[in-house]
Amino acid sequence: MKIGVIDNKGENTGRKVDLSNGIYKVEPNDHAVYLEVKQYLTNQRQGTHKTKGKSEVTGSTKKIKKQKGTGTARAGSIKSGIFRGGGSIFGPVQREYGFDLNKKVKRLAKRSALSAKAAEKRIRVMEDQIIEKPKTKVFTSILKSLKMEIDKALFITGNVNDNAVASARNIPNAKVISANELSTYELVNADYIVLFESAIDVIENRLN
Repeated sequence: MKIGVIDNKGENTGRKVDLSNGIYKVEPNDHAVYLEVKQYLTNQRQGTHKTKGKSEVTGSTKKIKKQKGTGTARAGSIKSGIFRGGGSIFGPVQREYGFDLNKKVKRLAKRSALSAKAAEKRIRVMEDQIIEKPKTKVFTSILKSLKMEIDKALFITGNVNDNAVASARNIPNAKVISANELSTYELVNADYIVLFESAIDVIENRLN
């Protein structure tokens, strides 16, 4: 599929680039997208929640009363969870929430997300921008020219562009990532995707 290239003022340059049909024009697989988004979100969880169990709280292990004849339930330790100050019963413990996902499924998820955005005509291709200094005003003007001030815009560069990342950092609805950092969650979460020309080949080499 062909798509026109725009400049940083949102105007057509008269040039067009080819986007691979195998990436931007496939039948979206919703389940693959769901799995990778789930993996991304679970990997963000620290899993450091922890409560002390019966064996970890401070207290005597002496049997607090005789086994029988009291008319109440048996009790072997003051550290039992049924007593004040005792350990938690079935409390949370440290754990890893992340899970593995097949590379082919992850590639399919990214192709599905890109194809869905392309079908909705929410992908733009922009000339590579040379940003000499990190300036929020640069990206604010780009968003304004693209009429994306109130939309979530994901800018994808070919290589890591620290100045571009820093320029968009203070803009809530704009984010800049490199093509090698591409994630399905970022693609799905964005209203519009703006590809810098240098990112096209990197994405195709990664997903084909």
